[in-house]
Amino acid sequence: MAEDHTNQQPQQPQQPPQPAAPQGFDAQQSQAYAQGQAQPFAQSQPYGQAQAQQPYGQPGAQQYAQSGCGQQGYAQQYYAPAAQPVYAASAPKKNMTPWIVLGVILFAVVFCFTIGAMSCSSAVHSLSNFGMGSVEEGLTDGPTVAVIDISGTIQYDGTACSPEGLSSLLDQAEENDDIEAVVLRVDSGGGTATAGEEMAEYVKRFSKPVVVSSASMNCSAAYEISSQADLIYVNKTTDIGAIGTVMQVTDLSELLDKLGISVDNIASAESKDSSYGTRPLTDEERAYYQELIDVTNEVFVENVAEGRSMSLDAARALATGLPFTGEQAVENGLADEVGVFDDAIEAAAQLAGLGSDYNVITLTQSSDLGSLMDLLSESDSDSATSAAAAKLIELLKNEGVLS
Repeated sequence: MAEDHTNQQPQQPQQPPQPAAPQGFDAQQSQAYAQGQAQPFAQSQPYGQAQAQQPYGQPGAQQYAQSGCGQQGYAQQYYAPAAQPVYAASAPKKNMTPWIVLGVILFAVVFCFTIGAMSCSSAVHSLSNFGMGSVEEGLTDGPTVAVIDISGTIQYDGTACSPEGLSSLLDQAEENDDIEAVVLRVDSGGGTATAGEEMAEYVKRFSKPVVVSSASMNCSAAYEISSQADLIYVNKTTDIGAIGTVMQVTDLSELLDKLGISVDNIASAESKDSSYGTRPLTDEERAYYQELIDVTNEVFVENVAEGRSMSLDAARALATGLPFTGEQAVENGLADEVGVFDDAIEAAAQLAGLGSDYNVITLTQSSDLGSLMDLLSESDSDSATSAAAAKLIELLKNEGVLS
């Protein structure tokens, strides 16, 4: 029997299974998704609405997660940060610190070399032309009182505390017509007897008025020099005087024996090694040295007596070797007035008949090194700096540092 195909629908080709719409899609969304017209979560519920329906912190986190929050599209749609502008990386700045440090080091090396070279040159110059200082032209202008500082040990070192140094400074004052008086500012405990004797002689020969201003100490050889001045000013607490002479011989022989050290002195005469300290003095040697000290001290006493216009007996009575205070020295005749430095300057001006209109300068030993340091301390103004630089260059050329 034949089959009836009148109402039979033609067989449709089998369609591939449609992908299941994601959970939460309605029918229309599911159909659009199946036809490829909708992407997952394109119509997903905004976060604000989901938050309103499901309060934060209450159960429902699973539903919130299923709605698409935290999945790929939603995070990009709502939480992707705004794109930041991209800037080209700037080139790193160069560190200039090493160059600055190198420059400072080079400057220090050059400066030290210059100072050293000029110091050596000054030393050689001093040996060949020892003690020669100078007053710069124009430094004095009209009546002037010159100050010379004698501060330190009296010895042979070329400074104002030495015969050579003091002599050169006094010569400057002698030859300069503007300088009409000198003030010796003394602060010294003494020193070498012979140096003191020479310096006292230079002060004695000086033709212009000399006034001494005593600082904290004016003793021994320093006082011998001061005694030749016209006036001596002191402070009440100044230590002054200490007229006397001393010689020291240290006997180390017992100490050397305890240490097991034996010293053999090979001398041309029996007493040649008497002052070396390797053996005690003999009675004859002690008596000899005592006589030597007495003779030396007598010269000291005679100078004091002459300078202070007192008798030898009076000077000897004060030659106890001990210092006096300033007030005691005024009472016993070793000093004239109690007064400060300015008082001594005024007294020197009065002795020279200068009145109240005069200049005051300080005479110092000039040296190339001192001149260089003076240049480096010049004012920072352009004109002063240029002048200082020119002087420095000329000085370096004269010293052979620059050609």
